[in-house]
Amino acid sequence: MKRLAVWVTTVTTILVLGGQLLGQALPSLGSVGVFVGTNTPAAQVLMAVTGETTPLLTGAMAPGARIQPPAEPTSPPSEAIDTPVEAAAPLAPSVAPVAPVAPVAPACPASVPGVTGTAPARVAAGGLITGTTSEDLAAFANTFNAIRVANCLPPVPTTNFHYDSCMEDRLFWMAEDPSSDPTSAWGHSGSVRSDAAPSVGCDGNLAGGSDNSSATMASKWWDSLAHRASLYQPDFAGVIDAVCIHFAMAHGGVPDEPSTFTRGAARFGTC
Repeated sequence: MKRLAVWVTTVTTILVLGGQLLGQALPSLGSVGVFVGTNTPAAQVLMAVTGETTPLLTGAMAPGARIQPPAEPTSPPSEAIDTPVEAAAPLAPSVAPVAPVAPVAPACPASVPGVTGTAPARVAAGGLITGTTSEDLAAFANTFNAIRVANCLPPVPTTNFHYDSCMEDRLFWMAEDPSSDPTSAWGHSGSVRSDAAPSVGCDGNLAGGSDNSSATMASKWWDSLAHRASLYQPDFAGVIDAVCIHFAMAHGGVPDEPSTFTRGAARFGTC
C-alpha cells in the first residue's frame, strides 16, 4: 500500500515538473484517471491520492502506456433555430371555372297590330288629281313601322298615323302647276309655281316621282339620313305612344301627268 502511494506521488511529481518544463497546463490531479491493480481497493486509492470522489478506472495498464487527460468537454449543442415552414399553396380546384355568361341583349320590339284612320281621297283639276286614300295611309303606316322594328326602334301605334289635309293642299298646289315640267313648283315652302300662283298648305318631308307608292316613299325617307332624322327620329327618348305621324299624298297632275306619278309629304309630331 505504501509502495502504491509512493508511486502515485512520484508519477504526480513527474507530471507536474514535466508540465512546467514544457510550458503546458496540465489538468488538475482530481481530473486525472488513475489505473490501479485489481487487488487494490479503489476507494482507498481515491482518498489517498486525490481526496476527491472522482471515479477511478480499474484494470490493467500496459507497460509504457501514457496516462491521457480526459477529453475536453464538448461544447453544448447549439439551440435549434426554428425555421418557419411556409404554408403550402392551396390546391387548384379540380373543376375548371365556368366562363361568365355574356348578358343577353334586350330583344327588339315587335310590330303592333292596329288599323289606321281613313283618308277622303279628294279629287281636283277635273279628276286629274286624286288625293290620299285610306289604302295609301295604311300602306305607309305598315312600312314605316316595319322599318322601325327592323332597326330595333319601337313602332308608332298604328292608330297614330293620320291623314293631313294641310300638307295635301300643298301637294295639290304643286300638281296643279300648268307647266309640263313636273319639277316646277316642287320643293319646300318658298318654291314658285310657273303661273305665279301663291303657295298654299303646309310643308313636310317630301318624296315623289313615277311609280311611287306610299310604301316606297316610307323607304326613301329612311334611306335619306336627313329625312330619317326628321321623320323617324331614331334618337327620340320620349313616350312613343304620344307620337303621331302625319301623311298626305297626291296622284297625277296637270297638264298630263298619269296617276302613277305621285307626290307625298309626311312629318313627325305629337298627338
